[in-house]
Amino acid sequence: MENEAPNLPVEVISYILHFLSMSDRKEASLVSKAWYTAFLDQSLQIRGCRIQKMGFLHAPDLILVQCNGQLKHCCPHPVDQSNVFYHLQGTSESLELIRCLRRRQSLCVALSNFDGSPTSTMVIQNIALHLAPCLKNLLLRDSNITESSFVDLVPLCRSLWGLDLSCCNSLFKPGTLMENAEIKARTTEALIDLQELNLSNLRYLSDLTFNRLTDCKPKLRKLALAGCPIVFELDPYRGVKVCNSMCTLSLNNILCFIDRQAATLKWLDFSHTSITSEAVQLVVQVPGLQLEGLALRHCKDLTDGAVCAICSCQPRLTSLDLTGCCELTDKSVLAVANLQFLERLFLGKVRLVTDRGLKNLSAIPTLQALDLSECYQVSGLELVNGLALPYATPTLLSLNFSCCTMVKDSCVFSMGVILRDSLRELDLTSCVYITDFSISVIVNYLNGLTVLRLSWCKEITDRGLLGMSVANDNCQLNEKDEKAEIITESDLKPSKERDGASLRALIYLKELCLTACTKLTDASITKEIRFQELKTLSLNMVREITDESVVSIAEHCRSLEGLSLSHCGQLTDQGMITAANHMKRLTNLEISCCDKITSQALEVLMQECQWLRSLDVSMCSGLTIRDIERLQLAHPRLTSVKAKYLEEQTSSSLLE
Repeated sequence: MENEAPNLPVEVISYILHFLSMSDRKEASLVSKAWYTAFLDQSLQIRGCRIQKMGFLHAPDLILVQCNGQLKHCCPHPVDQSNVFYHLQGTSESLELIRCLRRRQSLCVALSNFDGSPTSTMVIQNIALHLAPCLKNLLLRDSNITESSFVDLVPLCRSLWGLDLSCCNSLFKPGTLMENAEIKARTTEALIDLQELNLSNLRYLSDLTFNRLTDCKPKLRKLALAGCPIVFELDPYRGVKVCNSMCTLSLNNILCFIDRQAATLKWLDFSHTSITSEAVQLVVQVPGLQLEGLALRHCKDLTDGAVCAICSCQPRLTSLDLTGCCELTDKSVLAVANLQFLERLFLGKVRLVTDRGLKNLSAIPTLQALDLSECYQVSGLELVNGLALPYATPTLLSLNFSCCTMVKDSCVFSMGVILRDSLRELDLTSCVYITDFSISVIVNYLNGLTVLRLSWCKEITDRGLLGMSVANDNCQLNEKDEKAEIITESDLKPSKERDGASLRALIYLKELCLTACTKLTDASITKEIRFQELKTLSLNMVREITDESVVSIAEHCRSLEGLSLSHCGQLTDQGMITAANHMKRLTNLEISCCDKITSQALEVLMQECQWLRSLDVSMCSGLTIRDIERLQLAHPRLTSVKAKYLEEQTSSSLLE
């Protein structure tokens, strides 16, 4: 078929692909260039029709690409390849991939495991020779790249718009980066079109090296300084504008840069720094600065006054991340409600926020993603009440209530009714009062979901997943609820066409997490987890499931790439061997604490699952360190293996 495929007209191949699921289309796209072209055509049709009709945007899907039978890289949906990263390591195996990529017109490359060895130097030279002129995005995060390799590569990347140097501490520690005037001039000229620069988690970043990297970047739009030891409170220059310290990175110097770059700078990240409220106000008040994104994750000293200043001075923000800013209260949330262009708001771990502050968020007409994880005082009812107001236009695509233990069935019911046309991602992890009634609401009203997380919701049973009749007490509870004015009488009784819907009604599901839903058994798992597009499934600590469930999942979820079955002690070699025949696309498998699994099952898994590269077999008493070593030697593509405590168990067994 591979030889005949290129002779088929693209229209015919596209028609054939029309009958396949998305995962099957992606697999077929690897046959030849003609099939790849047909896949692009088919994908464009899908994006223009089905997704537009559903009213939401999918995140890019990952596909795996092989080169000479080995996994070489992974990339998102081929229709939009602006974020396709090819991962290259400082080993001789990368040279072949570099030769394969040299004909590409636009490339994003991530480098890892580079040092001063001759092999790493050779790989860098080949990248500089074959790929540098076409590189659009270069990710050097934690790559251990040396200064000489950096100088050999970056000045030749004349089309670069994104550069990530985060965690490259060895590169900045000497303080001599771009010290040579000629090298600095060449690098500055090459990076003239740079738009995104990530300098996060650099312990040795100073004003001097910062200035060398940011000088003459007229198009820079995004700057990340997360985790950098910035001096915010002191002024080491005593008002002098020229800041060239070799030891510290100062707020004054950063403000000078922002002032120069205000016309183009749209996104800043000061997460995990000791930034003060006064410093935040100085940043957002820079004349001419109109930010679209601001990240301040885990900035512990941030106050409500700073957030009010942000909302007042930067009204065009579309993304605001305040995760872990523990001093913020409802006053901050009320100020955020005035941002009329906001699309993404992250308030996770802001534990002083209550329901009272959330109601006004419905006034934001563009809000698409809301993260309230670990906000322990939030029940969600006031948020739902706000969304139910006549002037509100619910547009939420993603809602995260993880660890909001006050969220109950009444909130989920109201939310399901109001957000039925928009919501695509729902996280109810550790909402411990959620019952089967909430599952009934989800499958009846939110059947457009692509991501559903229900970990640690221990009241969920087989009846909920199977769509069996749930007690009317739940409806009575809603009718008596003081917030019930938002629920109409017709909403309380699902229509006949919805009655009896089960988990399988969520036909677009790509991620499902049921970790620690301990009341689930084979009865529901074998009948309900049957999703063509499901990529990630977690059943950790669902101890009642047996081989029957695993085999059923493998047979009915052919697109599965990640499977977590840790602490499922009834699983055996026989089940895993049978399932392996159907899990051809599996890349990540977690089976820690599955004591009945032995090396026999692992060997079959590695033979059948050609894409498998990450494996967790920690605390599996049926395995030894020697088994894992043999497995890695026989299958070098297995790049990530967790095998904790196997050695201790082996030693004790030898003593016995």
